[in-house]
Amino acid sequence: MICPDRPSISAGRAASPIGTTVSQQALFAPEPVALVHDNEGGIRYLPESIPADIARRWFDEAQRNVGWLSQQRMMYEREVAVPRLLATFARESADLPAPLGEAFEAVHALIGAPFNRVGLNLYRDGSDSVAPHSDKTDKLMHGEPIAIVSLGVSRRMSIRPKTGSGRTVHVELEPGSCLVMSYASQFTHEHGIPKLAEVAGPRISLAFRCFAS
Repeated sequence: MICPDRPSISAGRAASPIGTTVSQQALFAPEPVALVHDNEGGIRYLPESIPADIARRWFDEAQRNVGWLSQQRMMYEREVAVPRLLATFARESADLPAPLGEAFEAVHALIGAPFNRVGLNLYRDGSDSVAPHSDKTDKLMHGEPIAIVSLGVSRRMSIRPKTGSGRTVHVELEPGSCLVMSYASQFTHEHGIPKLAEVAGPRISLAFRCFAS
């Protein structure tokens, strides 16, 4: 679905400058999709980055092997449950569960950045979500990207500028896809996964980051 003034990209859809019309030929081309532009590479969607059979296996292994945590946060002066399950691992962790070691190698080969930390989110169904936000950069290596691999069902991500009248972009994060966000984009844009009642199954995201030592 493409909104009149809010471009939407789903599996394999290519839209170069934001706001341009997507051609039929580009709809099924597994090429990187430029969503946001900046001098560090912006925000790019890479469909079909992980082969489908491997993406399915990674999902099954992560769902089974990761010790998922339910966290609480303060909101409107009361404690509420974070609407998803979480986990985090360093690359050198002795207890790194499958498939994370393999995933670190694959994403490093794909992107080339020295990823050394991965944060996982398990969205159990369409009622789980994450509010629009930008990643904290104080502990990250300056100039290095963030890469998010999606497993399980597709979920929509919304990307919007922090200031000004720029358009919000909606992208369907298909299983096996990788969304790459520049360090610089965390100062200019927010991203989030909204609730969607029609989503029936679970999704796992693997967010790879480069932490400074």
